[in-house]
Amino acid sequence: MNQVINVTGNQMPAVGLGLWKIDADAVAEAVYQAIKVGYRHLDSASDYGNEKQVGEGIARAIADGLCSREDLWVTSKLWNTYHRQEHVEAACRRSMDDLGLDYIDLYLVHFPIALSYVDFNHRYPAEWIHDPSAENPGMELDAVPLSETWGAMEQLVQNGLVRQIGVCNYSASLLHDLMSYARIKPAMLQIESHPYLTQEPLLRTAQAYNIAVTAFSPLGSLSYVAIDMASASDTVLTQSVVLAAAERTGATPAQVVLRWGIQRGTAVIPKTSNPQRLVENLTLSEFNLSDDEMAGISALNQNRRFNDPGVFCESAFNTFHSIYD
Repeated sequence: MNQVINVTGNQMPAVGLGLWKIDADAVAEAVYQAIKVGYRHLDSASDYGNEKQVGEGIARAIADGLCSREDLWVTSKLWNTYHRQEHVEAACRRSMDDLGLDYIDLYLVHFPIALSYVDFNHRYPAEWIHDPSAENPGMELDAVPLSETWGAMEQLVQNGLVRQIGVCNYSASLLHDLMSYARIKPAMLQIESHPYLTQEPLLRTAQAYNIAVTAFSPLGSLSYVAIDMASASDTVLTQSVVLAAAERTGATPAQVVLRWGIQRGTAVIPKTSNPQRLVENLTLSEFNLSDDEMAGISALNQNRRFNDPGVFCESAFNTFHSIYD
């Protein structure tokens, strides 16, 4: 049975299916099969380029009686090119239309990075580069205060388009700033977190503000090897403390690392379309890690960030743009 975490009085399944990097031609079936085996939490985003197909998988599952819309928790995210107040609702509605939903359970600011607007009819998803045909293509930043974007996010709640709002990839200092002006407080902070990047101070900051936390890339480097942002040797799954816990519990190393995330109080959104792993990821409530095992896995921390705009924006998009100190 999937455990839940409290999100401002609502129960969100603690294990969700991360939809980043699942090909558009495979994601509808992946979503359908995930719902069939028990997933009720789907983590999507306009930037993933597959929301229309995600919606097809959801619609098929509902039509076949596998679940109702109310059974599902669907998260989507506002992309960087839509941060201006006048673009936020249109971006949200585009995700709703693609997903085939009349509301989104949780809508997040994807990055604290504002880029110049790209019209839907010109290119969607807009991605990072403003004009790929330019002589020297790169990102084009837009001077939009985060407070302006958040005000428009609040309006989505007031208009009934979304149930909860939150942020991704925010630092503690940005959370402090957000909490100083937010009329509707963020319900969720989604961040990269795994045993090589434990982010304990940031988790404590979110907890102090009663903000739930979702860990993306909860298995660390596995999400990044295929896109040359990590190497196979960066895996946490072969660490002796992980292997010892797996042997003691009878779980796989991946289950141990995901269980570590759950026992820390975070939700986790591993990506997989493998049927066996889909089932395995939903059995994390069937064992517990000891205090020593939790401490030993946490001690693997290297502050190793795989998803860092200060690195990949320069190498991939010809623009240096750091958001972490």
